Amino acid sequence: MVIRIIIAVICSYLLGCIPTSFIFGKLIKKIDIRQYGSHNVGATNAIRVLGVKIGIVTLLIDIAKGFFAIHIGKLIIQNPDNVLIICFGLAAILGHIFTVFLNFKGGKGVATSAGVLIALAPIPFLIALLFFILIVWITRYVSLGSILAGIVLLIVVIIINIRNSFSELEFLIFFFVIVMFIIIRHKKNINRLISGTESKISFKKK
Repeated sequence: MVIRIIIAVICSYLLGCIPTSFIFGKLIKKIDIRQYGSHNVGATNAIRVLGVKIGIVTLLIDIAKGFFAIHIGKLIIQNPDNVLIICFGLAAILGHIFTVFLNFKGGKGVATSAGVLIALAPIPFLIALLFFILIVWITRYVSLGSILAGIVLLIVVIIINIRNSFSELEFLIFFFVIVMFIIIRHKKNINRLISGTESKISFKKK
């Protein structure tokens, strides 16, 4: 069982490690995306640098990494408990943020976290997603949308847990850690938002 757990966690981590925007940048645009825009390998910078179409595909793949990490873990470990499920999701998120393929320097983890949340809490995620779309549509700040959507998600999960007498406390703690980590990873963005120097996203074709 221990070996199976290790294999499942490693598979989840390696899945999260796939640097989608870096690969697309090299294959399609013949560039290193880390040298352009925000120098980040996340989906937001992919939209800025590689264009909306490639950026959206990047976003969907990064989300899929988190989603399938949970299900691959469940295939390897039959009927895992909540703690193990959390380990699968966390491994994928850390893989995206600290990818072994790019000297452990990856994205902010928002998209892959979203994939994990879809697998574990689809309704709270949907509510947070709608809020994210609204904020980005109004302000054009993806970072602001990500931060506020994370907070909304946490509030919804807390409300659900209160109604269910905290029957899945492990997931609540996990979601809290994810949201706090996302906020920490956006520290520079928060400073730029406060100073008015944060870059707005454009939906025009590249």
